[in-house]
Amino acid sequence: MDGKQVTIFGGTGLVGGFILEMILNDNYFHKVIVVTRSLVFQKHYKMEIRQIDFSNSKEIERSVEDSSIVFSSLGTTQSQVKGDRQAYREIDFYITHKIALACKLKQVEKFLFVSSSGADSSSSNFYMNLKGEIDDIVSNLKLNATIIFRPSLLLGKRNKFRFGEKIAQTLMPLFSFLMPKKLRPVQAIKVAKAMIDLSKINQQGNRIVDNEELILWN
Repeated sequence: MDGKQVTIFGGTGLVGGFILEMILNDNYFHKVIVVTRSLVFQKHYKMEIRQIDFSNSKEIERSVEDSSIVFSSLGTTQSQVKGDRQAYREIDFYITHKIALACKLKQVEKFLFVSSSGADSSSSNFYMNLKGEIDDIVSNLKLNATIIFRPSLLLGKRNKFRFGEKIAQTLMPLFSFLMPKKLRPVQAIKVAKAMIDLSKINQQGNRIVDNEELILWN
């Protein structure tokens, strides 16, 4: 069958939702496996829903098996985990690491995932340090191809309301022209478009796509 089979982790989120929509409307992809913790009621002839336990590495491995490309836009917030940094780490670090290990085991062609602008494993900031640790450990796995996307504040309508983020989404664009490009808010749909576009190119090794590149993406 022509076309690529892909797997998406985080397909019900802001960036992931756009990725899923683009894949369903793109003949380059013939099948998409959407991996989720909760029920998804959307149906499409190209889409298969897999509700799994993200702590189970074998279930993650089965989810990426036979897929050429794997996307991940998983993430959480301090409020969602009620300030529990270990719970935050469990979602943002360990699950992403398990997905990357599964990609290596199943010889996936490309693994593309969303990190954050400012990610730095040497940072004293918990969030930036954690994102940097994730980027480092996945890069060091030396997959066939790893593409890391580092957007700043994402603009777009989420399914889940985030009060602080909503205020930032309203105010930051008003002053974005005064901000350095690495800090300017970026439309989530641009990040998704960049991920789709780069999933189609010949790529070996590691690549980081910074916010400066994302805000200019067409």
